[in-house]
Amino acid sequence: MVPALHAMGVWKVYPSGDGRVDAVRGVDLTVHAGEMVAITGPSGCGKTSLLNVLSGLDAPSAGMVLVQGDSLFDLDDDRRTRLRGERLGFVFQAFNLLPVLTATENVEIPLLLSGQPAHDVRAKALEALSSVGLADRSDHLPAMLSGGQQQRVAVARAVVHRPSIVLCDEPTGNLDSATSDEVLDLMAGLCRDEGMTFLIVTHDDAVAARCDRILRMRDGLLLGDDASEEA
Repeated sequence: MVPALHAMGVWKVYPSGDGRVDAVRGVDLTVHAGEMVAITGPSGCGKTSLLNVLSGLDAPSAGMVLVQGDSLFDLDDDRRTRLRGERLGFVFQAFNLLPVLTATENVEIPLLLSGQPAHDVRAKALEALSSVGLADRSDHLPAMLSGGQQQRVAVARAVVHRPSIVLCDEPTGNLDSATSDEVLDLMAGLCRDEGMTFLIVTHDDAVAARCDRILRMRDGLLLGDDASEEA
């Protein structure tokens, strides 16, 4: 089976004064469909730089990134943008919900941007909200929701278009431990029951321990690929 995400020999180098910073150094990575994988490590180790490359936001200095077998950076800008919109989902630490839109309207955004028929959009958004336990909050504005509920809306928005993989940048960073566990339970359930795939960047070892595999980074290097003891 073709991996959901595959990276080969990825480098990311930034100029720095008269020298350079090797933020990501020769990373190889494979994430299969239905997995929940963590990338963890200390601040400044290259986690976010790697995630930016894997998500198509930042081109690698060297190497390849394949999403379901398609080379992300061999595409022109328009095709890469279309692929990202269709096959990738994103969850951020800060939720990034539009405050003037209801939960349903926030979840509809990826569907509308991909040009899906208007008569399908509302039904799919409501189904996604139901899958994260918020069917009864569909008409609420973000300010009317708790932090945990807002992150659930963000997860629903990330999965509503059935992406190949959901990329998460510190998704529990603004949540207390109990609410963090609830969001991680949700992600694990989507993996188990619906075959969703999550790649989670986190500095929190407790979050990493909830994943199927843990990829540890230090100084731009991917040091290990270990099965989580909890998984």
